[in-house]
Amino acid sequence: MIDLGLSKIAIIGVVALIVIGPEKLPKVARMAGTLYGRAQRYLHDVKSEVSREIELDELRNLHKEVQEKAQSFKSEVESATSDFESSVTSHVDEVEAMWDGRASHDAGNTIAPTVADIDRKARDFRRKKLVRTSSVPAWYKNRHGTKRHVMSGAARVRKFRPGSAGKSNSSFF
Repeated sequence: MIDLGLSKIAIIGVVALIVIGPEKLPKVARMAGTLYGRAQRYLHDVKSEVSREIELDELRNLHKEVQEKAQSFKSEVESATSDFESSVTSHVDEVEAMWDGRASHDAGNTIAPTVADIDRKARDFRRKKLVRTSSVPAWYKNRHGTKRHVMSGAARVRKFRPGSAGKSNSSFF
């Protein structure tokens, strides 16, 4: 920008005083100050806009790089899964071929399970699952018994209220 020292500003001030005159000099100085402030704000806005555009361009480049990396990663994963899938299907085909070979040899020796066997296995499975998922231990259930029916909150209060066994609550009036 323009290099203005103290001596140059003093010379400009004296020339302005002579040319403009002492009566109009304060108005001109105020106007020059406001114009100078507007110019500074405009330059600041332009600088911030340029820096924002630069940052936005950097973000676009970063976004493009990330998309390229994601695409390459996706293609690598897809190729790995297709390789894995082909190996698994080949192994499954081998096992099925072995199974078909054994099934043809064992076809005369198999006995079909009866409905009672299937029902018994299902019952055992349900019982074992119930024991696994139960939160109360079996020994506690056996010692204390299990609930026979569900009791409401009011009935529970009435049952366990001290001194109210067998009395009716209508004696209040």
